[in-house]
Amino acid sequence: MPAPLFWFGASALALLAGAKYSNDKKLEGVVGTLPGECDIAVKPIDGAIVCCGVYEVFDHSGIWVDGDIVELKGNGLIRGISAERFLKDRSGEQIFIACDANYQPIGDAFFAKRAVSRLFEYSEYDVLNNNCHNFVWQCIADKNESVTRFSELNTHLANKYNQIIHWQPCKV
Repeated sequence: MPAPLFWFGASALALLAGAKYSNDKKLEGVVGTLPGECDIAVKPIDGAIVCCGVYEVFDHSGIWVDGDIVELKGNGLIRGISAERFLKDRSGEQIFIACDANYQPIGDAFFAKRAVSRLFEYSEYDVLNNNCHNFVWQCIADKNESVTRFSELNTHLANKYNQIIHWQPCKV
């Protein structure tokens, strides 16, 4: 009987970690609108930073390129996928775009070019040290800085653009 108790304990710790994670997603002066808090849809641009929900606890991010999204998959493959595929097997039913206060997407064609240049590479995936948020930040900053959580990605974006980030629904 010790094994079920172990799994129960591990599950409880995971839920606590998820609750802590979700509480630090919205940082004062960093994020004005979290994904799902506003219904004003925005048309994406190449190089826009996008995200979707994963089981209502975590977020998955990527870079918008020519109607598709370049992402780091959990197996380490950097790939381009459709918006529909980006949402498949995740709890989110909507893609969100990082925007400024005027609902203009934050992004740049250079981000798209960096993301495309990495297509079909394998990058040793690690949930803490090399995940989707880290990949997105590498495409933006063009350097390898550790980004573990969605909140850290938001902080980096707010600092880079010197403004609060607003996550708006994607109008495809």
